[in-house]
Amino acid sequence: MRRVPAALCVLVPVVLLVAGWGPLVHGHPAQLVLLGAVVLAGIALFRAPVWLAVVLAAVLIAPLVYLQPFAATDPRGSETVLRPPGEPKAGLVFHPGARVDHRAYLPLLERVAQQGFLVVVVKEPLNIALLGSGTADLRAEHPEVTTWAVGGHSLGGVAAAKETAGGNGIRGLVLWASYPVDDLSGRDDLTAWSISGEEDGFTTPQNVEESRKLLPPNTRFEQVPGAVHAFFGDYGDQPGDGVPTVPRAEAQEKIVALTVAALTALSPPSRGPSPSTSDPTPR
Repeated sequence: MRRVPAALCVLVPVVLLVAGWGPLVHGHPAQLVLLGAVVLAGIALFRAPVWLAVVLAAVLIAPLVYLQPFAATDPRGSETVLRPPGEPKAGLVFHPGARVDHRAYLPLLERVAQQGFLVVVVKEPLNIALLGSGTADLRAEHPEVTTWAVGGHSLGGVAAAKETAGGNGIRGLVLWASYPVDDLSGRDDLTAWSISGEEDGFTTPQNVEESRKLLPPNTRFEQVPGAVHAFFGDYGDQPGDGVPTVPRAEAQEKIVALTVAALTALSPPSRGPSPSTSDPTPR
């Protein structure tokens, strides 16, 4: 009997590794370390009492299954630094959403970078942005960038907002289907944009509306018509999400354009004209 839970602690990590090979190998090493640790624990459990083997197997396996990342649907590399064609106008450090392969955001962020911005995508420990230690070191690696924004999708946006709460030389905040948990309403020196989906089943329009009191008064709120939570990346559908009423490509074109506009708002006027966007009046 004790061999069953022990064997599961060995087999489940192996199955998860094979199933999630791409995002696990190209992501932060913490998840590979965790898988290996559970395998070693499973081997040790072959000699443990039955009750202990059952309890520990449940405690160890459940988090592994939950943390299995959503894989990018069309991975085209594993870059974390996306460079513009010329001198960067500004920089963006981007935090992926929880349990999402960072490569799922590269197709959108590459298009942002092509508009003149250096983009650094964070590889999060266990694909959970709040487990990271901040981005000061990542930004310091690019002294050519003098103006920085941080941003992120879903939980990644929460982590980005948390970092701006301390100032840290960050001038911009770009939220993708997200909202802060920290009060940033007093940061009148922060240029903040909230970009959300009309049909999002997780970060709902009501959530976004309620977040207004936590963001600076001049925050610009933009809603992408018909978009859902999973449209902010390329990782397929997400269980529990809303039902989209527009094609993914159409929604993502709008998301990219709004992100470029948000970063352009941080750029010195001498760097060139801002891309054409909808009515620039903050809402």
